[in-house]
Amino acid sequence: MEALKKLPECPVEMTLQLIGDKWKVLIIRDLLTGTKRFNELMRSVTGITQKVLTSHLRAMEAAGLVNRKVYPEVPPRVEYSLTETGRSLRPILDSMVAWGAEYKNKLS
Repeated sequence: MEALKKLPECPVEMTLQLIGDKWKVLIIRDLLTGTKRFNELMRSVTGITQKVLTSHLRAMEAAGLVNRKVYPEVPPRVEYSLTETGRSLRPILDSMVAWGAEYKNKLS
């Protein structure tokens, strides 16, 4: 219950706390297409470091946006996917795509 007391009252601020980082949005973008392994995310999120990707995936898992599944194999296989809550961010990213494309066209 104490965690709920720390949540911002403003819904925009709440959303920014969860996905306001450039890397988190790009991770979500890539997971919207389906389950990915860590190295797949490293390759697709250009410029991110292993430490930052690990940190963001852990934070997003703690926030309930990402599922982490570890398979009991040697070497261990770990896959990441979006939760239902994470998938519900699709309209936000779709709006960002549309706005970014329109803005880019205006500059051309």
